[in-house]
Amino acid sequence: MPVTTGKYGPLVGAIDEGTSSARFLVFAAHTREVVASHQIEITNTYPQEGWVEQDPNEILTAVKDCINKVSQILQSEEVELSDIVAVGITNQRETTVVWDAITGEPLHNAVVWLDMRTTSTVDAILETVPSKSLNYLKPVCGLPISPYFSALKLRWLIENVPKVRQAIDDKRCCVGTVDTWLIWNLTGGKDGGIRITDVTNASRTMLMNIETLQWDPMLCRFFKIPMDLLPEIRSSSEIYGSIANGVLKGVPISGCLGDQQSALLGQMCFERGQAKSTYGTGCFLLYNTGTARIESTHGLITTVAYQMGKKAAPVYALEGSVAVAGAALGWLRDNINILQSMSEIESLAGGVGSTGDVYFVPAFSGLYAPYWQQDARGIISGITDETTKGHIIRAALEAVCFQIRDILEAMSKDCGLQLTRLQVDGGMTANNLLMQTQADLVGISVMRPLMAETTALGAAMAAGSAEGIEVWDLNNIQPAPCDIFNPLVTEDERDDRYSKWKMAVERSFGWETSQVRCDDRDWL
Repeated sequence: MPVTTGKYGPLVGAIDEGTSSARFLVFAAHTREVVASHQIEITNTYPQEGWVEQDPNEILTAVKDCINKVSQILQSEEVELSDIVAVGITNQRETTVVWDAITGEPLHNAVVWLDMRTTSTVDAILETVPSKSLNYLKPVCGLPISPYFSALKLRWLIENVPKVRQAIDDKRCCVGTVDTWLIWNLTGGKDGGIRITDVTNASRTMLMNIETLQWDPMLCRFFKIPMDLLPEIRSSSEIYGSIANGVLKGVPISGCLGDQQSALLGQMCFERGQAKSTYGTGCFLLYNTGTARIESTHGLITTVAYQMGKKAAPVYALEGSVAVAGAALGWLRDNINILQSMSEIESLAGGVGSTGDVYFVPAFSGLYAPYWQQDARGIISGITDETTKGHIIRAALEAVCFQIRDILEAMSKDCGLQLTRLQVDGGMTANNLLMQTQADLVGISVMRPLMAETTALGAAMAAGSAEGIEVWDLNNIQPAPCDIFNPLVTEDERDDRYSKWKMAVERSFGWETSQVRCDDRDWL
């Protein structure tokens, strides 16, 4: 076990690389206190309608710059960098990177999880499977066939980017999700970098067998992806290697989880039946099912929650994924200028008292769980001549809450259990109106931790508790203090509003037809 004598005791770093920003945070292992942090925004580019990309080098540079800035902050406060005993990584999931093992350079921009360019590919695949079932592969990988997951993004890159095909022929192509890209570079890159992923990120690719936790030959054949391209799958908490260069040279990287699984860990949802919801660009609700894999029959997916060590049993979760949460408010600000800044959301939405019976379904690129309707498109319904921008903004907030209720209803049907409280985290939870509305519309208490950095905390906990590090004892950890939002509306009002939401959702289906997609050759 590392021994430190600094004023905070042992410190654990966490790289939190999300869809909109990269951050580095340092936690005191004994108190869970954030000692220092820094954040840099990441640029999204949109080459065509429905396409979302990021520059892998920008991601890597932002992470390194955040580490350097935090190191400067610590040194200015007379904290020794040697007190940092380990680093964990948590990352946006499904986003897919391809690069050259010899030069270390990306072969294409990263294809982001939100990207929908493979919609036509999904249509073609479904024509080949029995009953055109989205769930054909679910018994093996836990996931429906959807543009959301990494396998289809990787298949598109192989089939459409000549540099990728050439690199595969030359045996120098590396592929992975963002965690793999970061760990490979931080541990040496082209000069001996370690090419691994963890079970939580691998479980989002459609290529990992959900039971064996290994790449599945049948799945790789199905998606026409050579298995030798894929990184080694490891547990979420073990020493993978050490940082090769820079101010943290020699510090072990010993934790890795996809961002939503990391938030589950950071919220200390260690017991079967506990659940958390993260509110950010999208919204993701994970329900801990313990060591049992539950195959949903109501539109949810089975995923690995975490595996805390090489010999530890994996813990599974049911997940409901919402593509558009905070992104809907960004759209109101950037596309139609209803908002000037995010800081005015709560005052404008709170100023109208209700939505005025307006319902906003933000299905900009289809609906994820529990509908899995890729042909859905966004609608705003119930508008009258008295509708104001405040009503529409409030309807956007309620849309987030209704989508979470959709997922909770599905989880209750799959598991036979009704949650009595919902633990929440993510940037949007700072909005008190949103949290109260969530409690009102689901009819249970919403628990918001006072320490908001639960996603990064989960990565730090995984790294700090790894064998050989062990500065974090997960068996003796106290629950975090929380704000509590209790429901204030009647059950009848709650159900009436939800029934109108379901009406609006049904009206969003079927807007993007197969004929339109087939005629639009830019999508292929």
